[in-house]
Amino acid sequence: MVEGTELFEIIHTTRAMRRLKPDPVPDALIKRILEAAQCAPNGANAQQWRFLIVKDPAIKQAVQVWYQRAFDEVIGPHYRSSAPPPGMDRERYQRQAAAVQYLTEHFHEAPVWIVACLERGTQPPNRWSGASIYPAVQNMLLAARALGLGATLTTRHLVYEKETEAALGLPPGVHSYAIIPIGYPMGKFGPIRRGPLRMIVYKDRWGQSWEGAGRAAPHIERRSSRQSGSPNSGRPPSPRSRWPRLWLVHSGHSTLLPMS
Repeated sequence: MVEGTELFEIIHTTRAMRRLKPDPVPDALIKRILEAAQCAPNGANAQQWRFLIVKDPAIKQAVQVWYQRAFDEVIGPHYRSSAPPPGMDRERYQRQAAAVQYLTEHFHEAPVWIVACLERGTQPPNRWSGASIYPAVQNMLLAARALGLGATLTTRHLVYEKETEAALGLPPGVHSYAIIPIGYPMGKFGPIRRGPLRMIVYKDRWGQSWEGAGRAAPHIERRSSRQSGSPNSGRPPSPRSRWPRLWLVHSGHSTLLPMS
């Protein structure tokens, strides 16, 4: 473990680390990350999760082709046309966009990928399928942070699900839900940036404020107050509806914006 790894410190500093060194990561550390994944809750404790470790450069390059295409067609245009999300100003949002582009171009260079999958046989994915895999993904992100490794949750490959799952060699009945690139980070861990809690929590009825939300935590409030349209800036709120409610149409289906 590295210094500063108390639970809430880990939670509040597990940022998306998109710039990773190509240096090898010991299997012993990857094993600890996967053991953390196994501790996650899942439906009926059926443990239908499966984890594919990818180190083969040829496989990663084959997937990266579609990952790049999804950036060119979906993710890139979104960043160029959308307003910053809550908790971020334009400058920070542009830095995030640059990091996303860096990950796109160097995705295949991350030393290790963990592909988070569910093996459900003939059962089609449904609305609650993710409840049996995404808690494991979050555990892996937190474990990587505790070990001093950089990682990020990305689902962008699902824009071209059929093509990328073929490149990954997934058998029938197995579907991927995320790819987590893991490596030693080029940058430093730091506080995440989110909007105030009161913006997203209601009591009893939708839209009714919860007095327990109060003011945001200091490290969040300070950052949100500097963004355009924040509650303390004296300016009207900027339109944010495009970010949380952005729907994209791809291959005839509406879908929420994938994690980049």
